[in-house]
Amino acid sequence: MTLNVFKNTVLLFVFIMISSACKSNASSENNNSTIDTNTSNPEIIVGANRTTTYLPLLKSKKVGIVANQTSVIFKTDNSYTHLVDSLASLSVNIKTVFAPEHGFRGQADAGEHIKDGIDSKTGIPIVSLYGNNKKPKPEQLKELDIVVFDIQDVGARFYTYISTLHYVMEACAEQQIPLLILDRPNPNGHYIDGPVLEKAHESFVGMHPVPIVHGMTIAEYAQMINGQGWLKNNVRCDVQLITMLNYNRDMFYHIPIKPSPNLPNDQAINLYPSLCFFESTNVNAGRGTDKQFQIYGSPYLKNQNFEYTPKPNAGAKHPKYEGKLCYGQDLSATEKQSAINLSYLINAYKNTSKKEEFFNSFFTKLAGTEQLQQQILAGMDANAIKATWQKDLDAFKLTRKKYLLYN
Repeated sequence: MTLNVFKNTVLLFVFIMISSACKSNASSENNNSTIDTNTSNPEIIVGANRTTTYLPLLKSKKVGIVANQTSVIFKTDNSYTHLVDSLASLSVNIKTVFAPEHGFRGQADAGEHIKDGIDSKTGIPIVSLYGNNKKPKPEQLKELDIVVFDIQDVGARFYTYISTLHYVMEACAEQQIPLLILDRPNPNGHYIDGPVLEKAHESFVGMHPVPIVHGMTIAEYAQMINGQGWLKNNVRCDVQLITMLNYNRDMFYHIPIKPSPNLPNDQAINLYPSLCFFESTNVNAGRGTDKQFQIYGSPYLKNQNFEYTPKPNAGAKHPKYEGKLCYGQDLSATEKQSAINLSYLINAYKNTSKKEEFFNSFFTKLAGTEQLQQQILAGMDANAIKATWQKDLDAFKLTRKKYLLYN
């Protein structure tokens, strides 16, 4: 037997073993058999684990993959392998990896420029989709037959992975390349809340007329982008969806890998839609601590029962108020939120000694409307502010219903 024949035989055997394991689990989904052994909900089978469904779609194709550190295939022993590493080991012809904000391995600060490069583990070229090149260029797609999108989202409009999804869909549509989306749970999928973004305030932290918390998975959101005609020149992307098995949006889902450096745990992910507003104020939202998006504070807050000093760490090389004592609140033991909590923002504004410097120009982009800042300045309480969102939220829910894939 020649070396090439032996190598191909080994690869075929590995492929059959993985496929057989996945097929066995998928075929017995009704008796709660599983291949995703996530400890919070082991019955959920994420799209990436359904290899027997999508590997035939990649056979003999030149493949691009939009991925980061969350793009993994779970094993039965609670470990996981990266999607790119797994597919490369099965001789899938991966030509390019496209990396979103925070990079392919997920170590960069929020807003940090991500450079193109070569993945040291696989040797595959990496193209950054954050910075000046948010949308894949035609020349970056010209050799590809199909693009795979597999990123764990957290269900907030200003979390930029859905903006990357938009630009990837648009680029693929323009080049007539199909996009294969491997779906994952939305950890904030159990509610819908926040002001709906106004067109005048579109940006990379808010590209679509949706509320801050939209209650959709990545696959559902892609269907909405297509169905609502949000891509430039009304192009439509040929989207192929690999849905999850045994998932509903009321399930608690523990994300085993940090989706970004400053969302270290379930509590941070749950509080993120409420605390991200502080990113556009003179308040620190826990960056530079080990409780990112679980605490907030500033040197200018009065009458607070908690204090901390931000210091450089992974994901925050130069945090706001680095080395300065901040006064604020510790929310790390707060019960799970099922709505945006405006009380943190309102109370911080009321208690700051620097009211004139509290908001900056980025606040309107995060909120998606000028109205929220005006309402807080006018002294409106949280209930009165939320009442002004209701009409738009009701209209959004009707639109959203057309694109849902799960209960």
